Amino acid sequence: MSSSGGRFPPHTHTHHYFPLPPPDHPPTHQPPRRPISPHRHRYRRRRSSGSRSSRGTKNSCMAGVQERQYEEFFGGFYFDEDALSKDISLDGLDKELEEHKNYDVLISILTNGEKQRDMATMVEGNLGHIEQDLIQDYIKDNDSLVLLHDQIHDCDIVLSQIGSLLSGFQVHIGSLSSELRSLHEKSLDLGVRLKNRKLAETKLAAFVEEIVAPPGLVNAIIDGEVSAYVIGIFSSMRKPGTNIQILQQNLLQKYRHLVLFLKEHGIEKYNDVCAAYVDKMNKVLSEDFRVYLEALESLKLDIGVSTDVIGYDANVVDLIPRGREQLRNHRFMFSLGERSNILKEIDQPGLVPCISEANSLKYPYEVIFRSLQKLLMDTASSEYIFIKAFFRDESMFYRVFEDHLIGQSIYGFDQLWLKQLDNPTCQHHRGGPGPVAVIDENMKLTLANSHDAICLMLMICITKKHQLVMSNRRLPCLDTYLDKALIYLWPRFKTVFDMYIQSLYQCDAKMLWVDGTHPHHIVRCYMEFTASLIQLNAECGDGQLDMSLKRLRLAVDDLLVRFAEKFATQKLKHLFLLNNCDMAISILKEAGEEAKELRRYFEEKLESNLVSFVDELLMEYFGDLIKFVKNHISEDLISYTECPNIADVEPVVKNFAVKWRTALELMHNEVVTCCSNFVSGMAILKAAMAQLLNDYNRLSECVKMIPGGSSLNRNLVSITSISYEIRKYSRTL
Repeated sequence: MSSSGGRFPPHTHTHHYFPLPPPDHPPTHQPPRRPISPHRHRYRRRRSSGSRSSRGTKNSCMAGVQERQYEEFFGGFYFDEDALSKDISLDGLDKELEEHKNYDVLISILTNGEKQRDMATMVEGNLGHIEQDLIQDYIKDNDSLVLLHDQIHDCDIVLSQIGSLLSGFQVHIGSLSSELRSLHEKSLDLGVRLKNRKLAETKLAAFVEEIVAPPGLVNAIIDGEVSAYVIGIFSSMRKPGTNIQILQQNLLQKYRHLVLFLKEHGIEKYNDVCAAYVDKMNKVLSEDFRVYLEALESLKLDIGVSTDVIGYDANVVDLIPRGREQLRNHRFMFSLGERSNILKEIDQPGLVPCISEANSLKYPYEVIFRSLQKLLMDTASSEYIFIKAFFRDESMFYRVFEDHLIGQSIYGFDQLWLKQLDNPTCQHHRGGPGPVAVIDENMKLTLANSHDAICLMLMICITKKHQLVMSNRRLPCLDTYLDKALIYLWPRFKTVFDMYIQSLYQCDAKMLWVDGTHPHHIVRCYMEFTASLIQLNAECGDGQLDMSLKRLRLAVDDLLVRFAEKFATQKLKHLFLLNNCDMAISILKEAGEEAKELRRYFEEKLESNLVSFVDELLMEYFGDLIKFVKNHISEDLISYTECPNIADVEPVVKNFAVKWRTALELMHNEVVTCCSNFVSGMAILKAAMAQLLNDYNRLSECVKMIPGGSSLNRNLVSITSISYEIRKYSRTL
C-alpha cells in the first residue's frame, strides 16, 4: 500500500497495457500513430528540459505539479527510453503487421513515411494524457474502493463462519449416520429375537397347555395330603439323634417350591405348615439347648462368691484364717492372666461336655458362656438361611427362636399370623419358650449369683466380638438378642464393681493387717484386678470404665493409708507404702501402655516415700550426724543456722569414726531384708549412701572452718574411705 492512499499497491514498474481499438472503429479525434508492440511497454517517465520545450513554460509547470501529485499518490515511475534502442526483439513482427494491416494509424505511418520516433513521441504524449485521466478517476473513486474492500473483507469473515458451521453440521450428520446404522443393526437384531420368540412360543404353547394344572387339580393338591406329608417330615425332626441341618438340606429343600405353591394358592394350608414347623423346631431346639446347658453346668468352675469380696459380707472373718493360700486359689477372681486367651479363641468350636468330663476339666463361666453363644450363633445362622430360602418369611425365624409372646411384642408379626395363633385349632402349635428364652433364663440366674467382675467383663467383650462375627456374616437374626445380653451384663458388672469398691472402704484394717512391711496380699489382688480391667477396657470397654478405675484407685489409696497407720514408726510406714507402690508399678507394667497414667501416679508416690524412708533410715543409724548437719550447716556450706563450736562438733566426729562401718553394714542388711524388690532395695541404698556421703562432707568442711577444728583432723574419716566402702556394697548388690 502507498503511504498516501493506503489502498493501492506501490509502484513496482508494472507494465501498463492499453488495448488497441478494433480495426473497424479507428479513432477520429487523434492523428494516425504507429502501432506500438507490447514488448516495448517499458517506459521511463523522465522529462528533460529539451524534450518538452515546445509546450512552453506554462505547460511545463503544470506537468511538474501533476507529476508531483502522481508521485504523492503512486510513487515515482518513468519510461525507459533506452529500452527503445537496445535489445529490441523483432520476432513476431510480421505476424503483428499482418494482424494490424487494416489499422488506420499503422497504414498512415507506413504510407506517409513518418519517422517511428516521432510517432512514438506522439503516442507517449497521448498515453500520458490518458493515464492522467485514469488516475484522476481512480482518485475520485478511492472512497468507494475502500468501502468495497471493507465489504469484501466482511464478506470473507461471514463466509468463514458459515464454512465453520457447515463443517460442524457435516460432522454432526456423520455421527447421526453412525447412530442410524447402529439403530438399524439393533432393529435387525430385535427382529431376529422376535422371530425366535414367536417360534419358541409356538412350540412351547402345546407343552404349557399340557403341564398347566387346572383349578380342580389345584384344589385337589391343596386339600390333599401334600401339607400332611410335609408336616410329617417336620415331625421326624424330633427323633433322637436326628441331624436337623442334613434333613433340611437333603430332604426338605426338594419341597420348597411346593410350599411356595401353597403360600400362593392355599394360604390356610400354608399357615398350618408354618405353624407345624415353628412348633416342632421350637421344641427341638429348646430341648437341645436345655440339655447342652445342663451338661455345661457340670463343667463350671466357681470363682467368685460374695465372701471373696473383702469387707462385703460378715463372713469375711472366715477369710483371715484361710490367708494367702485361699486367695491364691481364688486369684482368678482378681487377675486376668490366661483367662484373656478366650478372646483369641472367639470363633473356635464350643466345648464338648462328654470329652471335658472324661478329662475332669473345669472352666470359668466365661468359657461356658462363649461355647453356648457359639452354638447359638451357628444354629441361628443355619436356621435363618434355611427359613429365608424355604418359606420366604424371615419372621418365622423369630417365632422359632423366641418365646411366642415375646416375639409378638418385639417383632410385631403380621395380623394374619396372630389370627392363626388365636384360632383354637392352632393352639397346639403355640409351643413353649424358644432357645433364646432358655438361654436368657439361664443367664439371669447365673448373673444374679456372680461376683466375678473379671468374668462379667470378659462376657461383655465376648458378646461384642460375637456382634462383629454376625455382622461379618451379614445376618441380622441375633441383633436383638446380643443387644439384650449387653443390657443384662453392664448393670450387673457395675453392681459387682461397686461391691468391690465398698469392700475396700468397709473392711476392718485392723483385722486384715499383717505385721510386716512387704506388699499386702489384698492390695496385690486389687492391683491385679485394676490391671486386668485396664486391659479389658482397652480391648472392648469403649472407655466406660475410666471413671470406675479412678474410684478404684482412690479406694486402694485409702486402704494403704489405713494399713500404714498400724505401724509403730514412720520408717516402717514409709517402707510399707514404698513396697506396695513398687509392687503396683510392677503389676501395671504388665498391663502395657494403657496403664501408663496410673503407673506414673504410683511412681511419684514411690519417689516421695523413698525420700522419706531414706531420711528415717539415716536418722536411725547416723542420727547425731544428721541432726548436727541439719541444725548447724546450710546446704551451700557458707552460712550456719547455728554457730557451732569445737565442743558441739567433737562428739559427732568421734562417734561417726567409731561406728560408721558397722552402721553401714546394718543399714545394708536391713534394706536387703525388708525390701520386696531387689531393684527397689538398690535404689534405696544408693540414695541413702549418697545422702550420707553428702552430709559427712558438709561436716568435714564445717570442722575445717571452726576455730581449733584442726585438732579433730585425726578423727575425721576420709571421704575416699567412705566412698570405697559404699562401692563395696554396690558391687555386692
